[in-house]
Order: sequence, then C-alpha cells, then structure tokens
Amino acid sequence: MLTEKASSSMILGNERRMLLVEFLQKQDGRAELRDIVDYIAEREGDTDRKHRKSVYVSLMQTHIPKLEREGILAFNRGVITLLKVPNDVNLYMEVVGKNDISWSAFYMGTSFLFLVAGFYLASFPLVISSLVYLTMSLFHHARVKKLF
Repeated sequence: MLTEKASSSMILGNERRMLLVEFLQKQDGRAELRDIVDYIAEREGDTDRKHRKSVYVSLMQTHIPKLEREGILAFNRGVITLLKVPNDVNLYMEVVGKNDISWSAFYMGTSFLFLVAGFYLASFPLVISSLVYLTMSLFHHARVKKLF
C-alpha cells in the first residue's frame, strides 16, 4: 500500500480522479457510476454520448481500480462509496458549498477593492500589484469553473 503522500498525489495527479472524489464528497460519499460519469463529462465540457463513454471506460479501467487498491473508495454494482480521503487532498481541491464563495471569487473581489483604492490613493505600485492579483484570480476562477 502506498503512503498517504503518494495517495494524495495519485488523486491530485489526474483531473478525472479529482472530479470523482469531489463529486462523491458533494454526494455525502455515495453515488451511482452513471451520475459520476455525467458530472465528469459536464465538467469537461462535452456531454455527448461518445465523450461520456470515454469517461466511463477510463473510470472503469483505470481510475476506480486504482482508487480501490488504495482503499479510497469501494465499487459495488454500479455504486461507488467513498471510504477515506487522504488528509492533505482537501487542501488542494476547491470544494465549495452551494451558498459559499470560492477562494478565486474572494481574491477577485479583494483585488478589485485594492485596485479601486490604488486609483483613489493615486498609488501606482498598488494599482499594478492589484492588477496582477486580479488577473491571476480571473485565470484561476476560469480554470476552476472550466470557462476556457
């Protein structure tokens, strides 16, 4: 069995495994395979039949067996149950509740406020640094929300 650090990097090292764990966490640790396939295909931006089949095959042949061997989940008759998630995985996954604000949105708002303050105070360094942080938070937000 791999160490917890190896298990964490194994989950975080693949987008589909991260989405699988994320979905299971949102569903209180238990979900049907077809719902997971639909979720991953939607997050990847392609919900046609051929892409969903590709997601299904990769989950069945690669990701689910690998996570089962690590003791992270169990698969039985089309239902996947989350058994445990290594402690540091949640640090790197942005799992946000339905009514919560994401970190990327928080940083965008904060950067925008500092940008306004920089213009108000006529502080060139503050304007430049807030523009840099605003740009980074926009890119991160777009990546998390799969906008491009």
